[in-house]
Amino acid sequence: MVTTRALSASWRSGGGGLVTSEAEALRIARAAKRVAVLGIKTEKQANQAAFYVPEYLQSVGINVIPVPVYFPDVTHILDAKCYRSISANPDAHEIDIVDVFRRPKDLHQHLDDIIAAKPKSVWLQSGITDKAFEEAVAAAGILVVSDRCLLLDHQQAMTSSL
Repeated sequence: MVTTRALSASWRSGGGGLVTSEAEALRIARAAKRVAVLGIKTEKQANQAAFYVPEYLQSVGINVIPVPVYFPDVTHILDAKCYRSISANPDAHEIDIVDVFRRPKDLHQHLDDIIAAKPKSVWLQSGITDKAFEEAVAAAGILVVSDRCLLLDHQQAMTSSL
């Protein structure tokens, strides 16, 4: 578990760990400026969380980097250039959060790419957990938040005094 004091140091230094407290998750959500969305949907699926969560993030000024898993012909989502992997983004090392919209059974196919990109954190959306995946990401020096909604946590973080 990462303590609140250690979280701030981890965030700055790139240290990893499993984030287990709400306060820690809220700090990560609040600090994010660049979020890559793995498994983002297109405007045609606007009613699905994999579209409306990144749409919200973009609406509040966060730089959203679309990484669709399907839709191979789509080049832009939310008016932003799509990448076929996290590490394909030339600024991958500057990603604060990789927000993941993938089923637990599909996570491991993205592990090497996520580790190669070295984002500050990986955020597994509500309902998504995989202990082995989470531990591997954390062992690579990346913070991991699991089974939480980034939209709700960001909204809460912005209205609370952290």
